[in-house]
Amino acid sequence: MQGTFRTIGWLTFFAAILVSWVFLYVMSTGMDLDLLGRPGPMGETMRNMDPRMDMVMPMAEFGPLFAMWAIMMAAMMLPTMVPTLRAYEDLMVSANGTRIGWWAVLLGYTIVWVAFAALITAVQLALLFGGVIDMLGIGRSLFFQGGLLIVVGAFQFTRAKEVCHGVCHSPMSYFLTRWKTGFDGGLRMGLGLGAFCVGCCWGFMALGFVGGVMNLAWMGLATLFMVIEKLPQIGHYTTKPMGVLLIAAGVAVVGWPVVMGG
Repeated sequence: MQGTFRTIGWLTFFAAILVSWVFLYVMSTGMDLDLLGRPGPMGETMRNMDPRMDMVMPMAEFGPLFAMWAIMMAAMMLPTMVPTLRAYEDLMVSANGTRIGWWAVLLGYTIVWVAFAALITAVQLALLFGGVIDMLGIGRSLFFQGGLLIVVGAFQFTRAKEVCHGVCHSPMSYFLTRWKTGFDGGLRMGLGLGAFCVGCCWGFMALGFVGGVMNLAWMGLATLFMVIEKLPQIGHYTTKPMGVLLIAAGVAVVGWPVVMGG
């Protein structure tokens, strides 16, 4: 019976990831975007719309935009939970963990990322109505795009990144020092893990404002990197090189108008 519940749990988990990516693909094609977030004729028209126009524009309204970000969080962040959920399973026998606790860890983690989805939705709307980004979430200025790349890259070298990544990279250590049983215990641990994960990965979400928040290629690459960053064997060796790469990309983007102007 335990094996059956385990199988159902993992199948449900991976089905949620798959469904999230399918929803994102449907949304992007509905907005006339390709996999790189590049707009077709209809998408280009939508990109240049004024958010203050008196018409229905889902990308300028909190509800639809929040739903998009929440689904995006599921698609991008749930895959990074695999090592954490497996670590909890390793402790289910030796530390009196339960399958309901496993689900509670996942629930707590999801709650935190849904809350972050609400926050970044508000940020996107502020940037949109402030004229910093367009309707597709793409920065209007190369200086904004390059500056954001540099900021996120520099964050890779900070103590905050180191601490948050340490927890995400070694969930077993987190469980051993904060272990609580039952649903309530699992929920509290999941909330804590989610908070550290947001602290570790927020920058990669913010980079959606560089190439467009519905750029499926960026989402896929960011998800892949965040998964690699949490792998026990190689995760610690990827953080700073990615920081260097992002800073270099930011400098290139900011410097491009200068070079072309020269």
